[in-house]
Amino acid sequence: MKETCLKSVLAALLVTLGVVGAQSALADGKGLAYVSNQDGAVTIIDLATMETKGSLDIGAKGPRGIGVTGDGKLLVTANKEDGNISIVDLASGKLVKHVPIGKNPEFVRVYGDKAFVTYEPSSKSGPPPKPGTEAAKEDNDEDKIPGRIAIVDLKKGKVIKEIIGKPETEGVEFSRDGKRMIVTNESDNSITVHDMKSGKLLKSIPVAAYGERPRGIKTSPDGKLYVSTLEYSDKLLVLNDKFELVKEVPTGKSPYGVAFDREGKRIFVASNKEKALQVFDATTFEKIKDIPTGDRCWHFTFTPDDQQILLACGKSNEVLVIDANKLEVTKRIGDKEMPWGIVTYPKSMGSIDRP
Repeated sequence: MKETCLKSVLAALLVTLGVVGAQSALADGKGLAYVSNQDGAVTIIDLATMETKGSLDIGAKGPRGIGVTGDGKLLVTANKEDGNISIVDLASGKLVKHVPIGKNPEFVRVYGDKAFVTYEPSSKSGPPPKPGTEAAKEDNDEDKIPGRIAIVDLKKGKVIKEIIGKPETEGVEFSRDGKRMIVTNESDNSITVHDMKSGKLLKSIPVAAYGERPRGIKTSPDGKLYVSTLEYSDKLLVLNDKFELVKEVPTGKSPYGVAFDREGKRIFVASNKEKALQVFDATTFEKIKDIPTGDRCWHFTFTPDDQQILLACGKSNEVLVIDANKLEVTKRIGDKEMPWGIVTYPKSMGSIDRP
């Protein structure tokens, strides 16, 4: 039943887009990847051929955060320039609705029929200033303004609740039992834990003693560990399920996106300025390999069969295809416009989403 549903959704989408060779994706049952291009639209990669097979017009500028519902019916993007999210029907390829969010919506996580969207009322355009600089001092007052997590009911097409976070909310993760939401807060140098239903702050974990600017956050498949990248300190923090620090792991320069593989045996870290996707043993935390990449590679996803990894590299305008077993780049899909995020349907492990 699930396979039949998937094929019908893919078929309708690909026909709508006028994609040639759609049958290869359906026959192999590998699914699709969706790439948010900050200087363009959302492009679609056929995972059977690893080629771009179309695009979605989201009716907005600056898509960054991206997510897909569990049934594969809706796609959501956070649109920086327009301060909203786009909800797109994937069967028709048409925009359903724009939902106003606020200034600088960035990260999106879709959970059930809801989208959780981080945005920053204090945000200025451009990258954050380096700590200790004059620009950083000038930004200090605005950095104290709390960020927000808007909760959007995708069926109703409206914001139903807002959770007040800490300054510069960034990454969002959910506990394995779905009862807690974990948020990284960049300029506050903290990781916060919230009750999923009420939004109540349950715990705040300061990380300034270990480093600067927590960004990526992921839980292990068994829910026993959480890992978070510290962008300005070239480090990965490992926490247990009580949110206690277990270990600090050195990484390459400017780590951001992070994810476990499906078996929980390896941890992957996209180290932006190192220009590498780094692979670590999830038990010993020893580094296994550095995979050379392109420029500003922030987010990545496994394919649904776990055999390949797709890495979005914004400044080199490409998506890299990496063999997940050999840990080697096998292809570069170079027709992108500053790709920011990437997810798949069926859902798979990645720095943004998970099954």
